[in-house]
Amino acid sequence: MGLYDRDYTQDGYEHRYHYAPRMRIGFPRITPVVKWLLIINGIVFFLTSAFESLGIFAIRWFSVFPVNIAATFQLWRLITYQFLHGGFWHIVFNMLCLYFLGPLLERLWGSRKFLIFYLMCGAAGGILYPLLALVGWLGVGPLIGASGAILGIIAACAVLFPSMKVYVFGIFPVSMMVLAIVLALVSILSLLNPNKYTNAGGEAAHLAGMVVGAAYVLSKPLRARWQMKTRAKKWNKQRDLEQQVQQELDRILEKVHNSGIHSLSAREKKILKKATRLEQTKNRL
Repeated sequence: MGLYDRDYTQDGYEHRYHYAPRMRIGFPRITPVVKWLLIINGIVFFLTSAFESLGIFAIRWFSVFPVNIAATFQLWRLITYQFLHGGFWHIVFNMLCLYFLGPLLERLWGSRKFLIFYLMCGAAGGILYPLLALVGWLGVGPLIGASGAILGIIAACAVLFPSMKVYVFGIFPVSMMVLAIVLALVSILSLLNPNKYTNAGGEAAHLAGMVVGAAYVLSKPLRARWQMKTRAKKWNKQRDLEQQVQQELDRILEKVHNSGIHSLSAREKKILKKATRLEQTKNRL
């Protein structure tokens, strides 16, 4: 059971993102993570296509294949299945989308966050499909392809750049938001009637990737507030600790002034030495 995406390429677009100026993009300048994802996917596809035994081995051990509970919980499959593809057009459509849309998100978020996002969307597809297969809603078969990650990218771009134009089959211009809605509806309809569609498992991965992709973008304000609260709590905790240490140090110094250093306990001497070393370090900096 493979994942098969739709044709689309991008000619250009205009949009506003917060206070960014209007931009128009043709062929994007490739970014580091996108470049390596394209290279790795291309190499894996060539090797698994050129050597049939290697392809069979890869499908058996690196696809998402919920044939039993043990295989379902082999978590490396959630990542490795994203680099396997079932045919020439399968990988071409996925990599075209990655090439045209991936750099937008990588430049916006940075390489590290984009890579995490990409793999996370793909992994979501690798989780939903086995769950539906285990409960008997979908048939069991090997799931392969980067489509979950790619549909996550489409969903994220639809939220961030809803008016951006893309060309379906290289001919029909539609907005990014319309494309995302249509793809989501196709996946939902396929899952509601899995016996009618041969790629219902792939559509499960598509839908899961889109949900995670959209949720990642829409939840950014909530995550930003949570991070601020976490940092504030950490800062307040550190400040309170420093105040406690300073109060203890003041008490020890006053004791030294009144009774001499020999009146200090072993613990108090240790605190005083530590404070002295910290102060010397600050002075050197």
